[in-house]
Amino acid sequence: MPENTPDVSVIIGAYEAMPYLVKCLDSAEAQTIGPERMEIIAVDDGSTDGTGEYLEEFAARSAVPMRVLRQANSGGPSGPRNTGLELARGRYVFFLDADDHLGEEALERLVAMADKAGTDVVLGKTVGVNRNAAKSMWGRTVERADIYTSNVKYTLSAQKLFRRELLVRHGMRFDESLRTGEDALFTMEAYLRGNGVSVVADHVCYYLVGREDGKHVTKTGSYTLRFDSAKALMELIARHVPAGEKRDLLMLRPFIVTLLPQFGPAVLKQSEEVLRHKMELASPLMDAYWTPGVARRLKTEDRLRLTCVARNEPEVLRDVVAHLQAGTPPERVRRRGRVYLAYPHFRDPAAGIPDAAYELRGAAGPRDRARRAVRIPRRAVGRLLRWLGLRGPREPHPPHAVRTAQEAHEPA
Repeated sequence: MPENTPDVSVIIGAYEAMPYLVKCLDSAEAQTIGPERMEIIAVDDGSTDGTGEYLEEFAARSAVPMRVLRQANSGGPSGPRNTGLELARGRYVFFLDADDHLGEEALERLVAMADKAGTDVVLGKTVGVNRNAAKSMWGRTVERADIYTSNVKYTLSAQKLFRRELLVRHGMRFDESLRTGEDALFTMEAYLRGNGVSVVADHVCYYLVGREDGKHVTKTGSYTLRFDSAKALMELIARHVPAGEKRDLLMLRPFIVTLLPQFGPAVLKQSEEVLRHKMELASPLMDAYWTPGVARRLKTEDRLRLTCVARNEPEVLRDVVAHLQAGTPPERVRRRGRVYLAYPHFRDPAAGIPDAAYELRGAAGPRDRARRAVRIPRRAVGRLLRWLGLRGPREPHPPHAVRTAQEAHEPA
């Protein structure tokens, strides 16, 4: 590899990005990794607000090697990102949105983690500024996260460190036909094709900024684009992961993040025609990917809503959503050791929604609680008898059981 190969190429796609671009570029230039270890590739996607001029001005005075390209507007973030990828020379690439900015040590820490762990994707802790940001995956720093069981699958934005060799080997690019969700498709493919995913959670690496003018890409577009995005992501997962538990675990992401919001409070205000159209768009996805394994992992109210969608019951769905909006706790019904939340149409023969859709998973019945209450004293008595010499030592776990217990506590 040539000596002048940078460790990381920072790719910035910019459209109408002023004045946010100023802080974005300052944060890139201030990276502690140093200008000799990085490069910036900025692509102005047909801006008219001075974005392109500022990029060129910054490049002329920056200590960081920087290339600026100006192109006609492509209609979305995929075009400029792909243009930047074609020019990147770094061992790694990082996609930085022009509205956002980096934490001071972000690139140094992310590259160090990738080099140490040998992983192809590294996530850095992200916080929101005037907007929400995903939080569930930042509990701790891990060298190798399980993409199936951990929460990394719930952050599929492009603002991550990717090993460029992975992208080149598989010819990976952002899908320019999608107007939303293109980053989720790209990132999930990298998760599935790559040699592991790391998480840097002990330092804020990225600041996700909410624009005061509200012009953020994730807030634009009609609901049909969301279904296109869900379809593309579900098909990608299905191509790479055989049917079964692992596929179900990954499918949770498009069901929860993309489909479920389409069948929330908005359905109470939308026309019957719109709701039925949404049901039609969802129908092939529900037929192909809605499985008992997905359903049982959802909260009761989420499972119930999607069951209504799967069964094409728009009126039942509206009744359920109205109940949820009212905030009235549902009655708990116990039957044969199971607990159900009696939301609207529970055991209504006319609706025909199965009981499983209403079940409260993990709820302990009276017998379960009684068994646990008895189990604890028994253990205490056993320890006392062994201490008094009235009972022999406990039998050791067989080797297989020990391994299984250890594996259960491996980092997520």
